[in-house]
Amino acid sequence: MADAPTGKVTFVGAGPGAADLLTFRAARAIAEADVVIWAASLVQSEVLDHAREDASILDSATMSLEDVVAVYERAREEGLKVARIHSGDPALWGGTQEQLDRCAGIGIATEIVPGVSSFSAVAALAQRELTIPEVAQSVVLTRLGGGKTPMPPGEEVREFARHGTTMAVFLSAARSGQLVRELLEGGYPTSTPVIVAYQATWPEELVVRCTIETLEETVKEHKLWKHTLFLVGPALDAHGTRSHLYHPGHFHGYRKADPAARRALREARRDATERAAAGMDTAERNMAEGAGREATT
Repeated sequence: MADAPTGKVTFVGAGPGAADLLTFRAARAIAEADVVIWAASLVQSEVLDHAREDASILDSATMSLEDVVAVYERAREEGLKVARIHSGDPALWGGTQEQLDRCAGIGIATEIVPGVSSFSAVAALAQRELTIPEVAQSVVLTRLGGGKTPMPPGEEVREFARHGTTMAVFLSAARSGQLVRELLEGGYPTSTPVIVAYQATWPEELVVRCTIETLEETVKEHKLWKHTLFLVGPALDAHGTRSHLYHPGHFHGYRKADPAARRALREARRDATERAAAGMDTAERNMAEGAGREATT
């Protein structure tokens, strides 16, 4: 019979930077760890205040995947607890799955503690909701192709841009000209609002508003090429809409609808459906225009 798994690796989402954005669960996992592996270039050092004085602290910036797995193997053999601290949320661009697979292979228990993603932090800093009724009800999280990791077919920014909804574009500041081209090819108007955020929640954070038309010059003006996130889409500048959830004409298990407000809400929904249909026609025209621009470049 194989030995029962001992030891544990907890993947901790440290958030976008600020140490006080750790969850209680994340802080507890760090405090209980015998070994803490953290990304010094991506996570503020204050998160280590939760670590025990006798914990072994390792900087993942100097380690390969094989080096990290060797630590997990030792933890398995010696029954140690490891806190592997990732920036943001481990589910996004964290190299988490390959580590989980190897942990399964060596028979050590794992846990994932979610963290605040930088796109959520930037929306909070800008005081914007990313899903505005009748404007945008979806958020696309992506990055430009052409970086160190190839993009799968069909996942180009221009293809996602055709939806016209809110986009959060990671890892793309070094190719801001390409980003602008693909956003326009996808059908966004040049006047579409953009929020550019560098080192969100760090002491040196920078949050700047611009449009797609001025995005490239904004990036170059501030000399941004890494640790930068872009939020793009009409929701970033939308006002005057209202959620149906708290409308007096909406009912649910805890509240009855006001009859007059209910009729008004139904009429508003019909109007919204008609506007959405008209918007689909506009989107199709934008897609055709974008395809035409792409064909002539």
